[in-house]
Amino acid sequence: MTEKSSFGPFLLLSGKDNVLVARANSPEGLVVALEGGEVRLSRPIPMAHKIARHDIAPGDVILKYGMPIGIATGAIRAGEHVHVHNIRSAYTPTHMLQDADGRSAGVSL
Repeated sequence: MTEKSSFGPFLLLSGKDNVLVARANSPEGLVVALEGGEVRLSRPIPMAHKIARHDIAPGDVILKYGMPIGIATGAIRAGEHVHVHNIRSAYTPTHMLQDADGRSAGVSL
C-alpha cells in the first residue's frame, strides 16, 4: 500500500514521487511548505494538477504514484506547475500526436 502525505492542499502519492498533486484548486500566491522550504505559487494550480516537490532538472523522469509519467523538457523549480508545457510523455514514445486532419501537430514524443 502506498503511503500518502499531505503538503497543505497538495498530496504526495508515493515517497518516490518528485511531484505533488493538488487536492483542490490552489490560488496564485499560496505559500506551500515543502521539504526544502516554503514556496509561493507563481500561478493558480487546478485540482488534480501537479507541482514539483523539489527542483527537477531537464531530462529527469517525472514520477507519480512511484511510476514514470514523463520527462522534464526544461528545468522545473520546486513549487512550479508540472504539466504538458514542461514535460513530454513517457507513455507513448514511438507515437506522434496528429491534428484532426491526420497531419503531424509538430509535437514528437
